[in-house]
Order: sequence, then C-alpha cells, then structure tokens
Amino acid sequence: MPEDTLPPTPPDAPAPPPPPAPPPGGPQVNIEQEMRKSYLDYSMSVIIGRALPDVRDGLKPVHRRVLYAMHTEGLHHNKRYSKCAGVVGEVLKKYHPHGDASVYDALVRLAQDWNLRYPLIDGQGNFGSVDGDPAAAYRYTECRLERLSDHLLADIDKETVDWGPNFDESILEPRVLPTRFPNLLVNGSAGIAVGMATNIPPHNMGEVIDAAVHLIENPKATVLDLMRFIPGPDFPTAGFIHGRDGIRAAYEKGRGTIQVRARTVVEIHPKTERETIVVTEIPYQVNKAKLVEHIAELVREKRIEGISDLRDESSREGMRIVIELKRDAMAQVVLNNLYAHTQMQMGFGVIMLAIDGGQPRILTLKEMLERFVAHRRDVVTRRTRYELRKAREREHILLGYQIALDHIDEIIELIKKAKDRDAARDEMMARFALSELQAKAILEMQLQRLTGLERQKILDELAEVQKLITRLKEILASEKVLMDVIVGELKEVKQLFADERRTEIQGEASDLSTEDLIAEEEMVVTVSHLGYVKRNPVSLYRAQKRGGRGKTGAATRDEDFLESLFVASTHSYLLVFSDKGKVYWLKVHEIPPAGRTAKGKPIVNLVQLAPGEKVAAILPVRRLPEPPGAADEAAEGEGAEVEKAEEATPPGTPAFVFMVTRKGLIKKTRLEQFARPRAAGIIALGIEEGDELIAARLTDDRSHILLSTARGMAIRFEESDVRPMGRTAYGVKGITLEAGDEVVAGAAIPAAAEGEQAHTVLTVTANGYGKRTELAEYRVQTRGGKGLITIKTTERNGPVVAAAPVGDAEEVMLITNGGMLIRMPARGISVIGRNTQGVRLITLESKEEQVVGVARVAETTPEAEEAGVREEPEGAAPVETAPEDGGDAGDPSGEGGEGGEGPEEQG
Repeated sequence: MPEDTLPPTPPDAPAPPPPPAPPPGGPQVNIEQEMRKSYLDYSMSVIIGRALPDVRDGLKPVHRRVLYAMHTEGLHHNKRYSKCAGVVGEVLKKYHPHGDASVYDALVRLAQDWNLRYPLIDGQGNFGSVDGDPAAAYRYTECRLERLSDHLLADIDKETVDWGPNFDESILEPRVLPTRFPNLLVNGSAGIAVGMATNIPPHNMGEVIDAAVHLIENPKATVLDLMRFIPGPDFPTAGFIHGRDGIRAAYEKGRGTIQVRARTVVEIHPKTERETIVVTEIPYQVNKAKLVEHIAELVREKRIEGISDLRDESSREGMRIVIELKRDAMAQVVLNNLYAHTQMQMGFGVIMLAIDGGQPRILTLKEMLERFVAHRRDVVTRRTRYELRKAREREHILLGYQIALDHIDEIIELIKKAKDRDAARDEMMARFALSELQAKAILEMQLQRLTGLERQKILDELAEVQKLITRLKEILASEKVLMDVIVGELKEVKQLFADERRTEIQGEASDLSTEDLIAEEEMVVTVSHLGYVKRNPVSLYRAQKRGGRGKTGAATRDEDFLESLFVASTHSYLLVFSDKGKVYWLKVHEIPPAGRTAKGKPIVNLVQLAPGEKVAAILPVRRLPEPPGAADEAAEGEGAEVEKAEEATPPGTPAFVFMVTRKGLIKKTRLEQFARPRAAGIIALGIEEGDELIAARLTDDRSHILLSTARGMAIRFEESDVRPMGRTAYGVKGITLEAGDEVVAGAAIPAAAEGEQAHTVLTVTANGYGKRTELAEYRVQTRGGKGLITIKTTERNGPVVAAAPVGDAEEVMLITNGGMLIRMPARGISVIGRNTQGVRLITLESKEEQVVGVARVAETTPEAEEAGVREEPEGAAPVETAPEDGGDAGDPSGEGGEGGEGPEEQG
C-alpha cells in the first residue's frame, strides 16, 4: 500500500487540565464551621481555664497559681512579707501567660476581708477598700500567705493531687489543691464565663465543717438536714438575710435569690432630739461610696423624703453611715424607702455552678459537700500510700542498720579488707543478705552511730516506723478509719479558724408585717389640744413622789396644751374616736417618735379627721376580733339593737366598746364592729347637737361603769344594765346632770376589782389636787341617777378633770396645759373619804396652768422604783389635806334612788 494510503497515526490522549491556582491569602474554609469550632474552643478555654472554680478546692486557675507560686517561694504566714511585684512576676513566668493586671487583681481579691469571708493572703499596704478604691501598684504592696492557706496547700508534696505541664511544658503545676476545708462554700466564688456564670455566696467555716462531718457520718442526709448546720450564707460584710425560701431553693436546686439587707440602728440626737439612722453594715459586694452617693442623689431628686443630712463617718473602728432625719420624719418609713430604692437591700442571685469532673455543672449543697468529701478521700488515700511507701523504705534501711549493728565487728573487718567501695558493698550483700540500698546506707553510716546510745535510737526509730506502717495499713484497709482521719482534720481546722456568724437570718421579708420589724415596747402617747401626737418610751419618765415639779412632757405653743395621754405597746392597734362620734384606725408604731420636749406630729397627717373634728379617745387594742358577718351589718340601724347570740368571753377579755358623752349619754357596742374601719372613718356613736363624745373604754360586759362630773358627782352602775347597740345608735342616759354640770370622765372597773381593798378611785381636780377613795364607798346604783359626791370642788380644788380606778401597784401620770408631766406611784397618794378635798399632787407654775389629763401606767418593778423614784424637790409645797367634815351631800333623794332611772334610748 502506498505510503500515502496508510491510515493516519492516532493523536496522543489530551493532558488533564492543570489544577486551579490557589486563591490569594491562603486556602478557603467554611466560615460558619470555623466560627463554630473556634468559638467552642474559646468557650471551653474560658469555662475550664479561667472563669469557673473547681468544685474540689473552690479556686479558679489564676488563684490556684498565685497560691502555689507563693508556696514555692516560701511566703508562708510565719515568714516575712515579699513584694507583690515578685509574686506577679513568678506567676507570669511559670504558670499564667496572661496580663499582669489580671494576676495582681486576683492576688488583691484573695487579701480583701470584705470580699473573702476568710482571706487566703495577708496583704501589707493599700489593698483597696469597701468604697471601691483600687489597690496600690504591685511595686508598693507586699504579701504573704495567711495561716489558713497552709491547710489549703497541706500535703501537696506527697503525691496527693494530679499534676500537669505548664503553658510551655517546662515545669509541672497542680491541677487542684489538696484543701482540708470546703473552700468553695466557705469563701464562695463569682465569675462570668461564656454562656454561663457562677455566683456562690460565702459561708461560715464552723457551720460548713459541721455539715461536712454530719454528711460523712450520715451519707443519706438530705439538704434540709444539712441546713440545720448551714442555715444560710455568712457574708463578710454581715448584714441581714430576709427569708429562707431563697436559701432553700439555692441549696436544693443550685439556683435561688437571697434578699440581703443593711444593718441599721436608730439614734436620737441628744440636743436636737431628732432621729438619726446609722448604717453599720451593708450588703455583700455593695460599694459604700456609691451607695452614699446614690442616697444623696435620691434625696436631691426628692424621690426619698425626710432626710436632712447624710455623711459617712466610717473609720478604723467600723462602718458608720449617718442619715439624719427631719423633725417630723418617721425612721421606719425612710428606711423602707431606702430599702426599696437603694442597695441597702438587694437580691443576691445564687448560681452554684462549678467545674465537676472537667465539666461545668450546677450543684446542690449536698453535692458540693459530697464532692469535697470525695476529694478528701482521694487526697488522704494518696497521701497514706505515699507515706506508707516512704515508711517501708525507711523500715528497710533501719532493718539493714540492725543487721549491721548485730555484726558490726565482721562488717568493719570486711570493709577494711575490701578493695574498694563497690567490693565492700557486694561482699556485704552476699554475706548478710542485704539489699543494695541497705548496703549503701551502711557504708554511708557515720561511726558515731555505732555507740550504744545511737544503737538504741535506731531500734526505737524502727519500732516507731513499724507502728506507723501498721496505722497506715489500717487507714487503707478500712473506710471507717479513713473517714475518721478526714473528720479529725476537719475538726482541727474548725478549732483553729471557726468564728461567730456575722450575717443574721430573719423570717421571710414578704411574710413580715411592719410590726415584726419593730421591737415591742411600752410607749407613752400624748395628744395635744391642737391635735399634735407623739410617742416616747415609758422609761423616759422617771417615777417621782407626789408634790414634785414633774418633767416636761412636750413643748407646746401658747395656744396649745396637752389634753390626753395613754400607755400602749408599739404593736397595738389604736381605735381613734373623735368628739363627733366617728372612729378611725391607727397603729402605735405609725405615730412618729419624738423627743420628750418635742410637740409631735399633727394627727390629721395620720388619720383623716374631718374639719373641726377633735380626738376624744384613743383605745389601744392588742388584737381585734373577726368582723361581723353580713347579717350583723344588716341588723345595724339608727337606734337599733344588735340581736346576736352572745358568746362567752373570758373575764378581762375586751369584747365591747363603752362610750360616754359630755351630756351623760352612754352606749355599748361590740368590739368586732370596729375591725374594718375605712380611711375616712366610720360612725361609732350617734351624737346630738351640742353634745360630744368624751370617753370610750374597752369592757368585757362584766365591768362596773363609773361616771364622774365636773362638779364632783359620780355614779357607779353595772355594765350589764346597758344592752349592746349598733354603731349608729345614740345611746341611753347614764347619769342625770344638774344645770351647768357635765361628765368629765367615764371609767370601766373590771369585775376582778370588786371587793379588793387595794383598788381605789383616783379623782384629780384642775388645780392639781386629788385623792384616792376606796371603791367600796361608791355603792352600785341604777344608771340614770344623780350619783354621789366624789370630791369637794372648792375654789382651791377647782372642777374635776379626771377620775379613774387605780391599784396600789400602779403608777399614774398627770399632765398640765403647760406641757408639764409627772409620773408617780399610786400608793403615794392618800386614801381618804369621798366627801373631802384631797391632797396636792402636782405643783403648778401659775394660776393659768391646770391639770388636763391623767393616765395609768403599767405596774412598776422594784428595780424600776429603786432607779426612778427621787426625793421631792427642795421648796415643794407641803401636802394639804382637807378635813372630813361630813358624809354625802344632800338628802337621799338627791342620789337618784336605787330604782330611779332616766329616759330610755334616745334618737
């Protein structure tokens, strides 16, 4: 075939396309996957390596590194201080490849006793303050370990914990410290990681150790069982914890909110007699300077009223923030506002999150203690194995010494003949069955050990080592013995470092009424003619003998004078009756306290009196009965009688309110009908034109009623003669008055006083004279009569202003329209007949001054009498007693008769 007819040669196969050129800047990656991976790595680094504490020793890595670096530097509590700069440098160089500021901040916190309940570092120099002042630079400050840190680092050199390489793998560092106490609970921890945070409060060392011991002895103990030992956190700044529900939630679930409140005391300025709130403790981690600044800002903005001055008087002696109040401000109201609007009360959010087994976990109180106990079991076991190994090694050497001492002459001869050290060693090993270690030790033994005394020391040490080995084997063989060792070391730490609880735990804040926050004490409550009211402790007024000059009870203006006073507990309710027949509701603690000479606060600011309305009577009631049902309300009407089945009440228990008017009308109403008053008041008594309510008394339906008039007449009748009536009823006649006369006092005499010789009727006149008369001289009559003479109302005496039954053990207070008040024992007032003038009870300053009120005080103790009664002042007026010159005034018909009765219900 011709060449040109041959088939063409097939071309070569095409070469594969060249790979694409790499893009500029490096290989491409999926940004979403890379962000996930990188952020996860960063998160785990922060969580595990920086922000969260280990549940076993309660330390974050930086704190652990600081403490271990100081330990390796030998900066223990019994050594001298060293510059913090050196410690920071050591930590940075060997363990913590981060900023020096973070290391120094961690070191400073471990030394601040307002941040740590039990500081771990002893700082010298400026380490900051509770005001938020920063610590001085680390080139100025010095530090060393606290004694407590020795128990945090104890046995660290005995293979008790795991170790790992540092950041450059040049040395090893501990992964956890072999702490002998539950540091995480004792000192707490706070930190913000990625997506999680921890906030563990500090606790009392003694309480935590007691709980740990109880858990060791009772592994099935519940959180509630442990709370018998750990009632709650114990903050280094003390203060109060309100409520246990938040504590229980935190301990049982690992999360909860605890209400922490500042500790305050209320002082009265000795000169101005104004109240002053003094803050002595603030909630944990509150900046004191910022707190004071915030309070000042709220006062300037008038969001908190009643504060006149604010200053910080804190010193080395302790914290003292002084909040002076205005004259009419109530301390409790101001405190409530401070609690509501400032960090004087704050919620501490507990998150018990820690690293457990390499993972972050929220733990309960029991789980935290269990992890600590498990850690101590591991530490003590590893320490015991280490000590057992060392003891066996020492026993082995001592046994070699014993063999050598038993064959000392042969060994010396053998050594002398030996060619060299190795030959001597080998010969001893072969002849006496010694190990290489034993042979070396014998060759290194000093000749002085061959003396008889040294020989005995070797034998004694051998016995001690063998005894130790037996003990260490017991610990490893018995779980109970091991736990006994742990308990013993815990108790040793408790004995050295436990102290008193600082933070006081109180009941639930939401369940507390205002009364629960106020101490119960007897108060003297006074009301002036112009309606100023105040309260003072009874103890402020010392008892005096009759005829004394008295003590100023209030400073009044020329047109004002004190009209009434009474004694009641701060926890009592007050039924405030007006002269127009209305009743209002008030509590004693709501009345602002004032100095003895202060005028008080207008009562119209406390109760909503109508224009022209005045307070006629105030009844202190410890507890109000349940209010009536709808049927009782429907039964009420003007002049209507309440038809209700009477329930027997114990004698002396208040069940009724007995009311008396100026014109001699009386009415009895059940107490429970006043249990739900409105802010604007409710009707207590129907009042006729020209009449007014003058008295209201609590009774038990077994009392006798004694009405006294200005002209010296009195009538006594049984309370049961008056039927219970509705609130809006007008009442019935109690006494028949002569022209120009009026009722000035209405008293209820308890049934228990009947026949008691010690019970007398005290009658006081406007000019400061009075007397006591035996109750038996006032025979029981029928209501509505004219009554009997109770005292002569001569020009010297003036009209009667008050009358009340008193006992020998009681004390009475008299008050004048000039503001003078005198307190005296009733037994110091003469007991004389009815138809007499009486004796001087108080010396008045002028003719214009008159007695306007009398009140009984609770019985005085002998101690109070001894401390309070003083001699009559020099120059006091002599006691005057009028002669008993007759019996009853007028004929029997003027007494109203046994059967004479006035008109029935009016209105």
